[in-house]
Amino acid sequence: MTLVASPLRDASGAAPPAAADEGALVAMATALIQSRQTILPKRLGAPGPGTAELAAILNAAAHAPDHGQLLPWRFVLVPEPARAPLAEVFAQALLERDPCATPEQCGQAREKAYRAPVLMLVVVEGERGDPDIDLAERLVSAGCAVQNMLLMATAQGYGSALTSGKALKADSLRALFGLTASEQALCFISIGTVLSRKAARARPAASAYVSTLDVDRGVVPGF
Repeated sequence: MTLVASPLRDASGAAPPAAADEGALVAMATALIQSRQTILPKRLGAPGPGTAELAAILNAAAHAPDHGQLLPWRFVLVPEPARAPLAEVFAQALLERDPCATPEQCGQAREKAYRAPVLMLVVVEGERGDPDIDLAERLVSAGCAVQNMLLMATAQGYGSALTSGKALKADSLRALFGLTASEQALCFISIGTVLSRKAARARPAASAYVSTLDVDRGVVPGF
């Protein structure tokens, strides 16, 4: 975006082209951000993003902040042929947590591997590169990368969701995805066509989560 020093209106009252373009970009960004909504994987179906669309989604991650250019995150796509092994990992992880899990419960665990046309695992590397860049910064970078991808999917007209769970810590899952000792499975990303959706939830106003550090009064509510 090009910042301009000229006023927003000239003598005739018309907006300069650059300012008008900037305003349109702001409006588009606002609409995109506000339209993003979590759509549970069970509400996502085919078709999913095509090859070019998926490439755009993945490329969006590269524009996330990345202190030290560590590239502390990666994404592992789970195509259809790999869903069955993942399903067994989900069932095995459930039985490890609850040996009394019923066959029905194991079936429900397996079913989660087959939801959404696009499924990928988000992996964060906690040690590679500069040791002074701690895990918290790496997780923030990963979160920004994921948000970029979700927004790109939204712009393309697809629904998306992040899912986690105790199976992410299972040894069987770590082995399936080839995670090293310094890597952790952060979450799964699901993307697909929205089959149904709940009403959008009310979002908090900025005043609910923003405060200001005042030199005389300390931290005070608002901005």
